[in-house]
Amino acid sequence: MSVTLDSLNLYNNTAANAAANKTNKLEQTLNGDFSKASDQELMDVCKEFEAYFLEQVFKAMQKMVPESDHQSSYTKQMQSYFKDEMVQKLAKDSTETNGLGLAQTLYEQMKRNYNL
Repeated sequence: MSVTLDSLNLYNNTAANAAANKTNKLEQTLNGDFSKASDQELMDVCKEFEAYFLEQVFKAMQKMVPESDHQSSYTKQMQSYFKDEMVQKLAKDSTETNGLGLAQTLYEQMKRNYNL
């Protein structure tokens, strides 16, 4: 299997587009009208936000770890891909187990503020 610069650029563009799409989807969801939302829908949105927040925290923490200079660009790209997947899964799992409790706090605040 040969790896070209074009395939690495394609990966970078795909990953960047996926991240932008995820951010845009979350923004649209959070800017929606929740007056008719069920309790479960409201909690799902809060959990989605908490997972996104945790993902960003984990990624910021990752940047603080020094990287090895002895890797090829292909190896770095593949590690980056799998790290991103792992961070997303870890953030989602942490949210589902009520790790921070941020989703619950947001849920309660939204119920109070919007009289739901």
